[in-house]
Amino acid sequence: MQVHNNIKHFFTGLTAVMLICLTGCSSSVEVAGKFPKPVTNQYPFKIGVIYDDAFKQYEYIEQDEDRVQWQIAIGKAQVELFNTVLAGMFAELHKAPGVSDQGVPIATDEKVDLYFRPTVEEFQYNVPLETKVDMFEVWIKYHLRVYDQDGKLLADWIQTAYGKTPTETFQTEKGALNDAMVVALRDIGASVVLRFPHIPEIKAWLSKQKKA
Repeated sequence: MQVHNNIKHFFTGLTAVMLICLTGCSSSVEVAGKFPKPVTNQYPFKIGVIYDDAFKQYEYIEQDEDRVQWQIAIGKAQVELFNTVLAGMFAELHKAPGVSDQGVPIATDEKVDLYFRPTVEEFQYNVPLETKVDMFEVWIKYHLRVYDQDGKLLADWIQTAYGKTPTETFQTEKGALNDAMVVALRDIGASVVLRFPHIPEIKAWLSKQKKA
């Protein structure tokens, strides 16, 4: 009877430890991956891209104490992604200094035709314990803004990126989450390429340039 009680206490303690590890442990990953240049017809324009410090250094830190405390550094990877995509879409890509206190783009040394400014609005993820399969899922909501060469807001829209871990590549948790993030970033890249000319204000601007 004593042995039975000891075994029962052992497994009760083991379960408690496992729950603590699942909810209280901390893991971190700095997202890294390869982002191919998009195959698309280039616009014959110069674009200045604006990356705020918050965007370049974006890191998601889980605050829910009932979840694994993931720290996910996205900034470097998303800058690389947008640089690759925009360089494929436009004849020239220039880095703009930022925006003024009024939110107006600060002019680049090189005169550009458009300014592009991405910001992260929201980030979410699900872990295998929540998806019930060996798969991570991530969602990133981006707010994308395009300004004309005078700094006037031309168009802005929300674009959501989604990524999940390909089940055949699931290895470590960090690797799986990284893979899901890379898929999500490629998704936003493809969405920008495909949707850009169909945004009404941008479509009108492109049409105007053809007539000029």
